[in-house]
Amino acid sequence: MSLFRVILCILFPPLAVIDKGCGSIVIVTLLTLCAWVPGVLAALIILNKNE
Repeated sequence: MSLFRVILCILFPPLAVIDKGCGSIVIVTLLTLCAWVPGVLAALIILNKNE
């Protein structure tokens, strides 16, 4: 995971997982709308899972 992706996860989590598929984008977007921290954590987990 690059430093750019980590910064993108912190600033705008749905944009960070744009290349992981539609389901990931929907989940992260919903979590980000509920609260910012769960969206960031979900984006970091999704990005870290595939490495």
